[in-house]
Amino acid sequence: MHDAIIQVEHLTHIYKTPPLEKKALDDVSLEIKRGDCVALIGFNGSGKSTLVQHFNGLLRPTLGSLRVDGVDVGDPHVDLRALRQRVGMLFQFPESQLFAPTVYADVAFGPQRMKLGRHEIRARVKGALRSVGLPPEEYGHRSPFALSGGQRRRVALAGVLAMSPRILILDEPTVGLDGEGRAEFYSYLQKVRSEHGVTIILVSHDMSEVASMAGWLYVLHHGRIVMQGEPRHVFARGEQLREWDLAVPPLHDLLTHLRRQGIALPVEISTVDEAFDFLQAHRQKSSFQVVCPEAEADQPRR
Repeated sequence: MHDAIIQVEHLTHIYKTPPLEKKALDDVSLEIKRGDCVALIGFNGSGKSTLVQHFNGLLRPTLGSLRVDGVDVGDPHVDLRALRQRVGMLFQFPESQLFAPTVYADVAFGPQRMKLGRHEIRARVKGALRSVGLPPEEYGHRSPFALSGGQRRRVALAGVLAMSPRILILDEPTVGLDGEGRAEFYSYLQKVRSEHGVTIILVSHDMSEVASMAGWLYVLHHGRIVMQGEPRHVFARGEQLREWDLAVPPLHDLLTHLRRQGIALPVEISTVDEAFDFLQAHRQKSSFQVVCPEAEADQPRR
């Protein structure tokens, strides 16, 4: 299950609006393995959205090649409808596209267009709603417009999942949600990936979210991949990222600051718990002591 599901080789895309031309992607090569979660990060105009729109055939390569789950997307005879059933896409504010009178009807729309049988449609809708924490017995008959913003976002996600995609692309999927809504949304994404083996591709400006969700990052700048690697290694190069107008997650900034102060935190450490455990284990070997705020609050004042 670790074969490549997406292979991009020397992909260039030029938007042509006579008499002007704009090179949005410039000689991009990458590989995404089946079942992985990767993130594409970069400032506005870096080429992220242009790149993912090639993955389901919304755009075709100007130069180079692209294979998605064995399908040559550049082939003029490719069955785009079949490709788009394998590659689900969720754009920003997807809840704005909800239209049906009930949650069930909205989620069933995609499977119905696939001309599936009634029993198969019912099974897919119920399974998709359960996957996003909206039990069909409780939510299926309700109007999507009577739900909270986070719940509507999850209904939109269920509509994509009901088509059983092998690849799920999410473009800024939690923009506009509060902290609780973002955490809830990503917890269900993790569940979908672990239970169904879906390959997930995130396009996001939220570095904290991609750090916790993705196992591999591709950094785009002016249409080129300028850096790639695991989040802990990419975010360790904060000065370079800031030159590309990207902000390092606050935690990684803190860990970098501690390392510059002479605290030898291994590069493998990338979470608060890992840093705390390491510092506690080594506090007797250094001149500092780690104090847990909760424990300090319990101490009698003198």
